[in-house]
Amino acid sequence: MSDVAKPLIVEFVGVNAWYGSYHALKDINLAVRQGERIVICGPSGSGKSTLIRCVNGLEACQQGRLVVDGHALDAQRHNLAAVRQEVGMVFQQFNLFPHMTVLDNLILAPMWIRKLSRKDATALAMHYLERVRIQEHAAKYPGQLSGGQQQRVAIARALCLKPRVMLFDEPTSALDPEMIKEVLDVMVGLARDGMTMICVTHEMSFARMVADRVVFMDKGEILEVAPPDVFFSRPQDLRARAFLNSIA
Repeated sequence: MSDVAKPLIVEFVGVNAWYGSYHALKDINLAVRQGERIVICGPSGSGKSTLIRCVNGLEACQQGRLVVDGHALDAQRHNLAAVRQEVGMVFQQFNLFPHMTVLDNLILAPMWIRKLSRKDATALAMHYLERVRIQEHAAKYPGQLSGGQQQRVAIARALCLKPRVMLFDEPTSALDPEMIKEVLDVMVGLARDGMTMICVTHEMSFARMVADRVVFMDKGEILEVAPPDVFFSRPQDLRARAFLNSIA
């Protein structure tokens, strides 16, 4: 199936969002199809995190149209519960429950949201812990793990709901340099498996390797959307060029 024939998973049409008087997102238009890997980059404060947080309803857009897996998310977010069943999210901080073991962190949502038995939820959790190569730590508590290991647990937890799309909000920014690779390796594996991904990151090597399209944002606007080979070699927008020069 060609990319244009694949169904739309996320669609922004003229989306605007404000924090009080601050205009955080300005006329956002972006369509993401099943299996696409989108990397969003840009300077701090450009609206990247706000954009992906709108996708799972952590932030609300006040104007425009946002549809996630066939569910419209309006300003009142009427379809929020349905959307969150289909969207997994991995944050900068790991957001694991410190008083629960790794395994218990993973089985909580499948049991409550998908109504799985503890036995079935445990089997699912162990499958994804193995997928992120951390199954031997299932009985440990988050505080006993390194930052990279905790982030891999967070990825496995998101996968346990079998989401249609995965969101990553700078998942390596809180990690020491030696831990970044182990998390990126897991994300590369998910991309190769065909997972639909929208990722905010400053890891440009990841964008070059994985992205189908790179989205450049600044001051709440999408200024450029291009395949990585085009974006990194001949960006059209002046601010995109300045951004790439600043991180070179």
